[in-house]
Amino acid sequence: MIHCVWETVRIFSQNDKQLQGIPGAIAVLHTHSRRLDFHPHVHLVMPAAAIDEDKKLWRTKGGKKGKRKYPSGYLFNHKALAKVFRAKMLDTIRQKGLELPSKHPETWVVDVKSVGTGQKALVYLGRYLYKGVIQEKDIIACENGQVTFRYRDNKTKQIEYRIVSGATFLWLILQHVLPKGFRRARNFGFLHPNSKRLITLLQYLLGFDQNRTLAWVKKRPQLTCRCCGAVMNIVCTRIPPAFPVLAA
Repeated sequence: MIHCVWETVRIFSQNDKQLQGIPGAIAVLHTHSRRLDFHPHVHLVMPAAAIDEDKKLWRTKGGKKGKRKYPSGYLFNHKALAKVFRAKMLDTIRQKGLELPSKHPETWVVDVKSVGTGQKALVYLGRYLYKGVIQEKDIIACENGQVTFRYRDNKTKQIEYRIVSGATFLWLILQHVLPKGFRRARNFGFLHPNSKRLITLLQYLLGFDQNRTLAWVKKRPQLTCRCCGAVMNIVCTRIPPAFPVLAA
């Protein structure tokens, strides 16, 4: 699914009159809805820029002012993206020997939005990577073999409650555990980990200051002595051996 998403935006970027190159993207797989139902979809953070490897050019794309409400970060038509992605996804499913449902929707949904510098989008997607499917505070009750949890409805924005059996609740959680070897996040194009040298060059040419960007990251609190309150320094860390040491 992630591969089809990347191939779609890569083709659109290469065919775009302003970009004409290979873009970069960060893809994050999300498998559930707020009700914990199975709802696989991919979020993609993609700069409005591309690299022409043949001509060694860095191109950016700006929006047209006065048309709709799309800022400069708007890239491609979402309806055209949906058609191409749907065709690629269905073709891939057939190639893998999987059976398609007897009735699958003719129209698929692809949403394209501008997120400015992308910082808020990365923070939003980071929550998918570093927290579980549901937070413990949202589990309201667990009694008489039933579990009650709350969620915010995506349409009404109101807090809703769902009551399911214990076995059903466990299944709702376990169906979102990725199989071994799968990764929830992947990088593509000039944002791929193998492109560190290229990324460093782009940061230099664009005047990107890493220290300034990371200034918002909170520093780890200092360790203080319980007796005198002075700052303590870590002089030794005990790491257990990977294998048990056998006495001779």
